Amino acid sequence: MAIRPILEAPDPRLKRISAPVERFDDELKSLVADMFETMYDAPGIGLAAVQIDVPLRVVVVDLQDRGEPLHEPAEGEPEPERVPNPRVFINPELLDPSEELSVYAEGCLSVPEIYADVERPARVRLRWHDLDGARHEEELAGMMATCIQHEMDHLDGILFIDHLSRLKRNMVLKKLEKARKAA
Repeated sequence: MAIRPILEAPDPRLKRISAPVERFDDELKSLVADMFETMYDAPGIGLAAVQIDVPLRVVVVDLQDRGEPLHEPAEGEPEPERVPNPRVFINPELLDPSEELSVYAEGCLSVPEIYADVERPARVRLRWHDLDGARHEEELAGMMATCIQHEMDHLDGILFIDHLSRLKRNMVLKKLEKARKAA
């Protein structure tokens, strides 16, 4: 396993369309292990292979149980523990997105320190393969639906800032450039 460098906007490699995975082998398992290690190190909750300069249709997600808590912690009680829940989506396909929309303040490891509200379908049906090539289908909602749509955008060369108005996107890119010069 290795931590790999994450490409940052406006790197043109992030705009590539990712190719489908055709071989479910040890090389793919090694890539996925590296992706998780890179994502956890960043830290993030999702990563597409193209973000580490591998233009394949592979996504890893770990919301670490960021779903709705079973109860609100009482005053003085610690926040509920975040439980790792790593998921791998190979050659994911969105099916039947809901007409109902939701808005989340999204961020991205390839657009560091920037957050913006993005509107997406609130629920999606997803079809994908696992590491062994087995096919799955599941309805996703909430944060998981948003996260998988965000990561799948990467597979098609789309960043979350591409969902913003041109003015907002240009402001974000200038802010990124300024931050890089200051570092």
